[in-house]
Amino acid sequence: MTVAVGAGSRGIGNYDVIVKTVCQELKRLGANVFIVPAMGSHGGATAEGQLDVLAHYGIREKSMGVPIRSSMDVVELGRAGEFRVFQDRNGAGADAIVLINRIKPHTDFHGPIESGLMKMAAIGLGKQKGAHQFHQATVRLGHAEALLRIGREVLRLSKLVFGLGIIENQRHETACIRAVPVARLEQEEMKLLEQARQLMPRLPYSEVDLLIVDEMGKNFSGSGLDTNVIRRDADGSFIKPGADAVRRIYVRSLHPHSYGNAVGIGLADFIHERLLQAMDPKTTWVNALTALTPANARVPIHFPSDREALETAMQTLGHGEPSSAKVLWIKNTLSCETVLASEAFLDETRKRSDLAIESEPAPPIFDSSNDLQPVFGE
Repeated sequence: MTVAVGAGSRGIGNYDVIVKTVCQELKRLGANVFIVPAMGSHGGATAEGQLDVLAHYGIREKSMGVPIRSSMDVVELGRAGEFRVFQDRNGAGADAIVLINRIKPHTDFHGPIESGLMKMAAIGLGKQKGAHQFHQATVRLGHAEALLRIGREVLRLSKLVFGLGIIENQRHETACIRAVPVARLEQEEMKLLEQARQLMPRLPYSEVDLLIVDEMGKNFSGSGLDTNVIRRDADGSFIKPGADAVRRIYVRSLHPHSYGNAVGIGLADFIHERLLQAMDPKTTWVNALTALTPANARVPIHFPSDREALETAMQTLGHGEPSSAKVLWIKNTLSCETVLASEAFLDETRKRSDLAIESEPAPPIFDSSNDLQPVFGE
C-alpha cells in the first residue's frame, strides 16, 4: 500500500520525532510511505513555501527517510450540502492517509471539535481551495457546524484510516499521544479536546492592563496570538473582547518560523517596527482572506523602540500613577509558565499558592536603542 502521512504547520513539541516514528513504523509494516503538507493556505499558499514550513520543523526527506510530495493541486471528493469537499491530490491518490496533529482549543470558535485531526482533514488537506471553501461555509453555518459537516464528509469519502492526536501541557511539552481509527475519530477527538482544554496555557491573572508579547507567529497559533490566552477575538471585521479581556497588547516581533505571515497582527494595539518589517504582506493577506478575517491583517500603531511604544501604551490605560498599572510580559502565547509581572500584581501573587515569586521587583532595562533587554531564553 501507499500511505500518505499528513503533517501540518504548527510548532508542535517533538513533531519531527513523532512524524518520523510513524513513517518508520508504517514502513516496517510494508507500506510505501510519503509525507504531504496538510496546512491549507499556509506557507504563502505555494508548494515550495509549504516545504519550507516543514523543513523548519525538522521534517525533511533526508531526516524522515521518505519522500515529501508538496503540491497545491486538489481533487474534489464530493459535496457537503452546497459546499464542495477538496483534498490534496497526492494524498487522495494514496491507498491510505494518516494524519498527525496537535489537538487543542481553537482560537476562533468553540464546539465539540475544534483544532486537531478533523480540522486537518477538512482544511489542512484541502489546501487553499479547501480552506477557503470551509471558511465560506462558516458564514452560513458557523465554525463548529461547518467543521462537523465538512469533516464528516472528508472522513466518509477519503481514504483516511487513522489519526495520531497529540496533546501538550502548559509548558509546550508532549503530554499525550493517541492513535485513533477513523471510525471513532470524531468521538475520541471530543474527549481528547477536553483533556487539552484543561492543559492549555493561560495568563495567571484575570485583570491585565497591558500585555507585552515578545513574539507572535503561525508556529505558535493559527491566529498568530492565541485568542484563548489574550482573551480577544476577531469576527472578520472587528476585534471583540472576551471574558477578562486584556486591555492593551503590545507585540515586539514576528518569529522567523512564521515565514513573514503576520496574520493576527490586527489583534494587537501596538507593535514594534521590526515586526512590521518582518511581515510579508502578500503571505499575510492570503491567509487572512482565506479565513475571511481581514481584521487580523490590519496594521496597528507601530514604534521604532520599546520605550516609545510602552510610554504611549501606558498613556492609554487611564491610571493616574504608572505604578498602579497591571502589566504582564510573556515570551509568546504558547509559553506562559514564566511571566514578568509589574508590582501591581505583587500582593495578589503573595497570597496565591499556585504562583511562585522568582525575583524581587526591578526596573526594566533598556539598551542603547531604547529596546528592552531580553529576559526570556530561547
